Amino acid sequence: TALDRKKKWHFKPTAKAGDKVEGCDVIGEVKETSIIAHKIMIPPDMSGKLLKVEKEGDYTVTENIAIVSTDKGDVELQMLQRWPVRKPRPVIKKLEPSLPLITGQRVIDTFFPVAKGGTAAIPGGFGTGKTVMLHSLAKWSDAQVVVYVGCGERGNEMTDVLREFPELEDPKSGEPLMNRTVLIANTSNMPVAARDASVYTGITIAEYYRDMGYDVALMADSTSRLAEA
Repeated sequence: TALDRKKKWHFKPTAKAGDKVEGCDVIGEVKETSIIAHKIMIPPDMSGKLLKVEKEGDYTVTENIAIVSTDKGDVELQMLQRWPVRKPRPVIKKLEPSLPLITGQRVIDTFFPVAKGGTAAIPGGFGTGKTVMLHSLAKWSDAQVVVYVGCGERGNEMTDVLREFPELEDPKSGEPLMNRTVLIANTSNMPVAARDASVYTGITIAEYYRDMGYDVALMADSTSRLAEA
């Protein structure tokens, strides 16, 4: 669902007026859940000098919390950040994968290891356990944030995720697993055209948390139903 425009979040500044800033520099933090500290960043395509940063306190996502002086003039920033889903968030360079993603599944970690920053696919016929495997990866992998996209999935499978994840415990923090998980539900009875949008939305959200410095696991189930669209 869209962010509640009336809900107030506790903003804690980490930058001060006079600081020079560039795209994705962090100027403050908001405790989004008991596990995730949501970092308030300068938009990727902006650079300049901070003229003002609001003091620590409670603000809505649409209230101004900073002013940046740029070449194009002064720009007011809110905690809310907008980005087109079909436009990749920019990077300076793509890093070569060098660390393993510990999936928590011995057969994968031993025989088919996956790298952080890498890509993997689970092919298989109907009922062979692809979705169950993805649920297991979401539960036990050592990613800090999990973005799970149900693209054309059966409604009961997404219901299982919504029911199980709040009850499961994150092994690192002891908090509910749902507190570090983003679910995008696009079930099989929804418009076929929406499957495309659900995957792009998941990619954009994953890139956003990546820019905050988190290890993000993006899972799309299933890409074959995306291809059908």
